[in-house]
Amino acid sequence: MLLTGYLRDNQESVIERLKKKNFKQIELVSQAVEKDNERKKIQNQLDELLAQNNKLAEQIGTLMKSGLKEEGNVLKAETVALKEKSKELQSTLDECEKDLHDILVQIPNLPYELVPHGTTAEENEVVFSSGALPELPAEALPHWELCAKYDIIDFELGVKLTGAGFPVYKGKGAKLQRALINFFLEKAAEAGYLEVQPPILVNAQSGYGTGQLPDKEGQMYYVGMDEFYLIPTAEVPVTNIYRDVIIKAEDLPIKNTAYTPCFRREAGSYGKDVRGLNRLHQFDKVEIVQIQHPEKSYQTLEEMREYVAGLLNELQLPYRTLRLCGGDMSFASAMTYDMEVYSAAQKKWLEVSSVSNFESFQANRLKLRFREGNNKPALAHTLNGSALALPRIVAAILENNQTPQGIMIPEVLVKYTGFSIIN
Repeated sequence: MLLTGYLRDNQESVIERLKKKNFKQIELVSQAVEKDNERKKIQNQLDELLAQNNKLAEQIGTLMKSGLKEEGNVLKAETVALKEKSKELQSTLDECEKDLHDILVQIPNLPYELVPHGTTAEENEVVFSSGALPELPAEALPHWELCAKYDIIDFELGVKLTGAGFPVYKGKGAKLQRALINFFLEKAAEAGYLEVQPPILVNAQSGYGTGQLPDKEGQMYYVGMDEFYLIPTAEVPVTNIYRDVIIKAEDLPIKNTAYTPCFRREAGSYGKDVRGLNRLHQFDKVEIVQIQHPEKSYQTLEEMREYVAGLLNELQLPYRTLRLCGGDMSFASAMTYDMEVYSAAQKKWLEVSSVSNFESFQANRLKLRFREGNNKPALAHTLNGSALALPRIVAAILENNQTPQGIMIPEVLVKYTGFSIIN
């Protein structure tokens, strides 16, 4: 959530930056400023009434001590009227603050200066690519056919148990999945990330803190009886660990990693892009999260991007890095890199990671601050990234490494799988 003071002092530049995100409700910026002016005016009136009341209280005390009870009682009657007016003003202030909050939560984060203009994914900027694209024989199979051929992932059984988008991993497919999780977690630990195992159900306050609510409730599974949400990513519970926390500046950066299943309704998804592992409602992911000093957050974003690239290099997967254009970025992000791997049998690029800097947008919602020495606490910056999301990684491994003898396992994973080929 953006700060009202920043909106007030930078209205023109805020509006121009929001246009880069193709935000249509530009009028909300001026509405927020106007509502904040109204809030300040009411607050000043309330403060004046409270000051008057305090002054009268002192006068009443003096009169009573002097034995002038009648005069004191007259002033007491005035304080009763002031308190009633203060109560009414406080109610008006509470309503005004709620209205202001309802406006602010509709305004997305401002894109960073390096974010390119654009409205669709086709306008994202390719900033790096690595690895030669595999050339497969004409009879090469897409991963969903390979899964059936080797009986390692059963999509139809998942439909029987739950519905489309909930596959069942079997045998070497389950072991490959577990191997990737262990590999990603061990690499994160080597990079200084503390592993945590958070809940996969969160309350609405946690969803609000990281920006999923009220923006993305339609994409989240909701447990109505308990008013919990199934997490779309470990970012939500892990970042919320630091909600309402003041961190010592010398403890920054804070680095956490977590493996969780993730759940996304993906409402409206259909067609060839949802075949097999391309788009699931339940999937496994290892997430990395950092809490960082504002002056260092963009350096950290580059380091996190390079870290994810290192994982893809070790898996020997051809990949490319995209800087997302304004129209393809999330509501809460200030800048995002997407990492895509090449799926050789499908002849398409598949997103496997998003690495984002949210600057202070999430921290403002979370009341996540840091303190340097005796200075007043300031908002921290939050960052996170997929490191990595498993389904499309598995799809690329299966397709790119298929041979007449079977599917070869990347060498770095063999110590985790216990086998080097799926046949």
